[in-house]
Amino acid sequence: MTTPTASGVEPDQERAPATLVLAYFRAENSYAWRRLLKAPPDVVVVDVEEGPGEERDPALAPLVSALLATDAVVLGRVDTGFGKRPLEDVRADLRAYRSWYGLRGVYLDRAAAGEDLLDHYREIVDGVRGMIALNPAAYPDPGYAQLADMVVTFDGPLSAYGATREPAWARDQPRGRFCQVIQDVPEYARAATLRGAARLAGTVAVTDRAGSAPWSDLPAYYDTPIVAG
Repeated sequence: MTTPTASGVEPDQERAPATLVLAYFRAENSYAWRRLLKAPPDVVVVDVEEGPGEERDPALAPLVSALLATDAVVLGRVDTGFGKRPLEDVRADLRAYRSWYGLRGVYLDRAAAGEDLLDHYREIVDGVRGMIALNPAAYPDPGYAQLADMVVTFDGPLSAYGATREPAWARDQPRGRFCQVIQDVPEYARAATLRGAARLAGTVAVTDRAGSAPWSDLPAYYDTPIVAG
């Protein structure tokens, strides 16, 4: 497993968290790609079409290559269906990202959280050579923290963020092992949200967008300075 940040520095609550962008937009969104490449974050997750798609996208491939040439860690999103998706389908997506886009790291989305599926996820991550991120969107059984470089412990709107509670086992882990993904964060709440998230996670994604596809474009404030608040 690799370090969760492109800089190689373990984030902690004394520093601003590392930045994550879920780049779930197509090559046709040239404005978003220009902004992303001009100011690449620490970690980027690419999603072609609910995964790598059925075939290599010739328009997207050079954009992903350009990202790989930056300091960003680039991961391919793979849907695990909360542990119900067949192992071979998941592995096929991993192979496609590697073959078509040169991605070795993976963002295992819709991950399970229960101890009963730990062995299934051990099989999934076996052989992955790049960074491994798991997104159960909550604190999972502590065994999952041993399978991944980074575990997403919250994925939802800011209005639900206050209910997040850190279990005892997580307090003994470095902050860099955890990530939080927060939607519907207005500009005025951006700085305070990042400060709060840094107490629990070393990597954070925030967006002002909401609804069913909040990561289909970059946040409006993506490449603007954070105003203290």
